[in-house]
Amino acid sequence: MNHRINSDVEPIDHRTSRSICDAVGERLQQSMRPEAELSPHLQRLVDELRRRDNDRH
Repeated sequence: MNHRINSDVEPIDHRTSRSICDAVGERLQQSMRPEAELSPHLQRLVDELRRRDNDRH
C-alpha cells in the first residue's frame, strides 16, 4: 500500500467529518437488514453505545 499523504488535499474540519460519518451510517442502516435478533448481551452493548452517543450530543 502507498501511505504517502497527498499534499494537494485540504484537511476537512470536524463538523464536515461528522456530517460525512453520519451520512455513511444512515446509508448503512438503510441498506442493511437485520437477519436475526441480537443476543441479550449484545443488545445491552448496543443500547449502551446509543446512550453514550446521545449523551455526547
